[in-house]
Formats: sequence, C-alpha cells, structure tokens
Amino acid sequence: MSVQQYDEIGEAFEGFKSLPLMRCGEVPSFLGMVGDVSGKSVLDLACGTGFYSREFKRRGATEVFGVDISVEMIAAAREIEQRDPLGVRYEVGGVAELRPLDRRFDMAVGVQCLNYAADVAEMERMCHNIHRGLVPGGEFFVLAQKPDYRFDCASLDKYGFLCEPTGEEIETGPQVRVTALLDPQPISIVSAVPRREVYEKCLRAAGFSDVEWVPLEVSEAGIREFGEDFWADLLAHPPLEMLRCRA
Repeated sequence: MSVQQYDEIGEAFEGFKSLPLMRCGEVPSFLGMVGDVSGKSVLDLACGTGFYSREFKRRGATEVFGVDISVEMIAAAREIEQRDPLGVRYEVGGVAELRPLDRRFDMAVGVQCLNYAADVAEMERMCHNIHRGLVPGGEFFVLAQKPDYRFDCASLDKYGFLCEPTGEEIETGPQVRVTALLDPQPISIVSAVPRREVYEKCLRAAGFSDVEWVPLEVSEAGIREFGEDFWADLLAHPPLEMLRCRA
C-alpha cells in the first residue's frame, strides 16, 4: 500500500512541510521532543525525501542514516543531498525487513512509519528491527496519526489537510485518507491509525521501555503568524500525536 503511493509522489512530498499543520505543529513539536542531537548518531526510518535526516545533520548529528521503502523517495533524497551535501546516507529498505546494520545508533526516529504495518505481527517485526539497531538505552521517537482522533470534529482544511476515515479497518486499527491541500495538485495518502494499545504492545514486545505519549503543540512562531484563535480547533482535536521510548 505505502510503496506505490509514495513512489508516485517523489520530491513533491517536500511540499507537505510548508503547510501550516506541518510547519507550525508537526515539525517544531517533533524536533522539540527529540531534543539535542549534537554528537549523536541518528537512524531515520521511513525517511521519505530526507527532511528530518537533513535537519538532524544540520543540528550537529555525527551520522544520519535514512531508510525508506520507496525507491522514488530515496532517489529524491539522494538528489537533494547531491545538490546540498550534508553527509547523510540513504538506503532503500522496508523497516519490517530491515537488514542488520553495520553499527548501532544512539537514536532512531519514525515519522509516519509504524502506522504502515499491515498487521500486528508486522509492526512487532518493525519494532524488533528498530530495537536491534539501537545502542542499549538508545531512544526511539515516533510521530503518527492520533490513535483516538475524532473524525466528526472541525475540518483541518485551514491547516492544509483533510483527514477522512475510509470506512475500512485492518488488524491494527481503522484506515484513514489524509489529503495534503497542495497547490496546484492535492496529494492523498491512505494509512492505518493503529490503536494506542497496539503501539504499546508491539514496542514492549520488542524490548522498549519507558513508553510515553507526547502531545502535539503549536510553535510560538505559528501563534504569532496566525493568532491563537486560528489554532483552537487543531489544539482541541489534534490529528497527530508523538511517543518516545527507550531501548
């Protein structure tokens, strides 16, 4: 499901980060949760076109290795790296079949990653492979659709997105169609919204501990730019949520 969707997007995926929800919500929230990466090695899973990989390298990470199942996404990431060399390595690969790596990393990140597992068994394999790639005590940071998001709340269109249930469900949870309202061509992606207990069960089965859910926030810059009232609906029913855990 995810490979074909993302292969058709390519470098256009970079445009997601310019939309208000991403620019003022996801990106500052996720970077704030991850914190200081200076002097650390980072494994970026489902790295897409390398947005966070590049950001971590700019923020002082000693090594960043990005992995994504989409050939086109990795091609776009490598092309950006060629235009603006930062020393980030990229490789095509699925997290559920992640090869044993040549080193262990201080931290791993998975933005919209685990929610593409086809079932609980696949999510457990993903978590095991990620755990295997971390040093003891290394941290894993996740961002995904909020498990108990209410689809009957105010629309997200003013924040740049539509979020709609497909009416279908897989073992991990209901499926959702997220549409980025990009100009001139909106882009839609379908993924699952795993239940909270599925995430926690799979992470703990892989050996992770200290699982902590972290809410999405809006940056001060976003509040200055748009005003507090603009963000009221988003903060009342945030569509994204983060979590952190330790190997």
